[in-house]
Amino acid sequence: MSQVNLDTVKTFLLSLQDTICQGLEAADGKATFVEDAWQREEGGGGRTRVIRDGAVIEQGGVNYSHVYGASMPASATAHRPELAGRSFHACGVSLVIHPKNPHIPTSHANVRFFIAEKEGEAPIWWFGGGFDLTPFYPQLDDVKHWHSVARDLCQPFGESVYEDYKKWCDDYFYLKHRNETRGVGGLFFDDLNEWGFEKSFAFMQAVGEGFLDAYLPIIEKRKETPFTDEQRQFQLYRRGRYVEFNLVWDRGTLFGLQTGGRTESILMSMPPLARWEYDFHPEPNSAEAQLYEHFLRPRNWLQIASL
Repeated sequence: MSQVNLDTVKTFLLSLQDTICQGLEAADGKATFVEDAWQREEGGGGRTRVIRDGAVIEQGGVNYSHVYGASMPASATAHRPELAGRSFHACGVSLVIHPKNPHIPTSHANVRFFIAEKEGEAPIWWFGGGFDLTPFYPQLDDVKHWHSVARDLCQPFGESVYEDYKKWCDDYFYLKHRNETRGVGGLFFDDLNEWGFEKSFAFMQAVGEGFLDAYLPIIEKRKETPFTDEQRQFQLYRRGRYVEFNLVWDRGTLFGLQTGGRTESILMSMPPLARWEYDFHPEPNSAEAQLYEHFLRPRNWLQIASL
């Protein structure tokens, strides 16, 4: 197995943050990211970058963090007792983009690396990450493009990688209390180390670099689409689902809060506006109903010709 190299991973992640921010600024054409550098008292810190009130992006964040400590919190070792008594480093880039236009989906991506060490023992390490898409007025060709990028970047790593990590994404980004997926999925992987460091790192890099390839063409195609106030209100209602998932189910959010991470950076994924409505049901045969009927369940998107 090749040598684990934390510094190499950190260098890539910092560069990835720069590249993604530059690509999103160019797509927006108006707003720029504002950086907030921070330090964690227990060890580590990060660069939180937020963009808001743009021509396209209502609010979004691209966050780099590297936190470390002498021991893991009890919440993290409860299911992995082999981590108890080890020091740890966790670093990653995480982003969420909330566009203004309801015809542009919300998007999320994350790539991360974790290593836990103990003197006299081999380190325990893994990579994780992925990206997923949350549309409000989905178009099948956008969904197929998103999944085509995901499939193509997985292809060099094995025939079953896309299918395996697509299913993991569908299963992970699922709101059990609503009985629906958060969106149309993408890729999700965690605990990746069986390929060895170099191949596992290469896959994490491919996922991180694939995000802009997957998302920017959708922005360009949909950013001039007119929308009504009714469509805007539906977008805000569906954003409420995003909040519910992040606060109830997301492991990354819970890990960050439980390890004493920076709250503002952890919760940067929240939309600037959202709404809830009691017992909402879309009008039958409406565009809103199409979301519920066709898109909020796992499907083999690349084999669907039409809906």
